[in-house]
Amino acid sequence: MKNFVFDKQFFEKAFSKARMKAYYDHSDGNEECAAQSYEQNILLAEALVPALSTFEVTLKNALIHEIETLAGSKDWFSYFGDSPTLNQLRANISTAIKHITTRGETVTADKINGELTLGFWVSLLNAEYEKVLWKSLRRAFPNLPKTQRQRRRISAPLNAIRSLRNRVFHNESIGWNLDRLNDYYQMITEVIYWINPSVNEWMKRVDRFKNVLNNIRLQRLDPSLNRPT
Repeated sequence: MKNFVFDKQFFEKAFSKARMKAYYDHSDGNEECAAQSYEQNILLAEALVPALSTFEVTLKNALIHEIETLAGSKDWFSYFGDSPTLNQLRANISTAIKHITTRGETVTADKINGELTLGFWVSLLNAEYEKVLWKSLRRAFPNLPKTQRQRRRISAPLNAIRSLRNRVFHNESIGWNLDRLNDYYQMITEVIYWINPSVNEWMKRVDRFKNVLNNIRLQRLDPSLNRPT
């Protein structure tokens, strides 16, 4: 088997010059440091997947439950009626239905729920929908103290986590500031706690973010720990 040289030429050819530029710039042109940073970024992104996936599913299911209760039906989207305030939400639902029918599948409430993006569910807590949806959707967060259960108190972290989720799944850099990344992780577990504390307990079975984060902290203190023996 050919012995590959994982140098700058390899990384730029395999992953593109544009993608690698940030890593070389951040490493002052040090090829070994840039390669290590890129590998660490992948490990951090991988380690965040359990928490991000759990957050997304838990949030979506909690909101679906409350919006079905509000509508009095699993076909909750019919509740949206003709209100101009909800035009964008209706457009998103129509797009989801179109995707389902294009695949030749039967349109059901469960299919629509699965087709709608995280951005859609997070947007339900935007300011423009506060008068229409917030009174019902706030019940999705029963473990957030009532004195703090304000729409913007919840909407801000949801949007921050959504942004992180998009960076992770679009293979963008997330690992320059490990302390900040850890703050994001704590935010994820806090929001999950607001919805259902038991989910955080379950997540310990599949979550290894802290271990990966701590290992990378050690590698940055002593880069030799990242070299193959």
